[in-house]
Amino acid sequence: MSRKTAFITALAKHLPPSASALKLLDVGGETGAVLASLRADVVVTSASLAAVDWQFAPDSMDAITLYDALPDAVLLAAGLHVMRPGGRLIIVNPAGRFDEKYGHQLEAAGYTRILVEPALDDTGVLIRGEKPHTTADTLARVHIAADRDADATPLSAYTGRFVHLLIQQTPNKPVWKLAPDEKILWHAAAAHIENEPHLLAFTSLPKAVSLMQPAVVQSIVRDVNKVAKFSKATAQTWQYPVLLNPMLDQIRYNAILFVPIDPASAEAGDE
Repeated sequence: MSRKTAFITALAKHLPPSASALKLLDVGGETGAVLASLRADVVVTSASLAAVDWQFAPDSMDAITLYDALPDAVLLAAGLHVMRPGGRLIIVNPAGRFDEKYGHQLEAAGYTRILVEPALDDTGVLIRGEKPHTTADTLARVHIAADRDADATPLSAYTGRFVHLLIQQTPNKPVWKLAPDEKILWHAAAAHIENEPHLLAFTSLPKAVSLMQPAVVQSIVRDVNKVAKFSKATAQTWQYPVLLNPMLDQIRYNAILFVPIDPASAEAGDE
């Protein structure tokens, strides 16, 4: 791994949660290729270092990244304009040094959740700031993120790369706590529609949580203890039809059952 790639990999750990696609503004064009190789859900748009020339829609980006640069007032203001609430500006500069002035600079510009720290092995500097949310309510934030993806989307029309399933895992404990003879089993939540299970699938984790919260409160869905992520290609091989981003009224009057799913087919077994 090159030194540049190592620094950009360190930056990747600070990317924010997103809907089905993480919309990234790659300022200067230095980070996008590496970040897209690390996260398949990243959709990269390149931008000039001259932020005064940007013509992107307000609230349209999940993250803004820069490599080998430092913040200035014009960039910070433009970043707040084009990022959605909760979006993050992340800068890594291999030649920079930790200095609390960067934190004060971002705070004065209106950023929150500010972090300034050595970027990699006590070298360089990483600077991160977040656009403030419009609400302090965590569940409301989840719904704002969820609303970025459409409800009741046909899997065949979905252009994202991943889907999430509601999983009942038994035994409900991490792998390192398993006895030698124990095996983890997964069953995915499905609605019984027209005499056939239809898997309840979601384009993002916020989308799954936004349905789960009212579904659990109303006792429509029970005994889910995990949300797991799968590639769209894997989803297309499932033997059951998929309800992608189902609405509560679609499943309210249908029996919810659980069908076997292979944990090894998941993209991130512990997500």
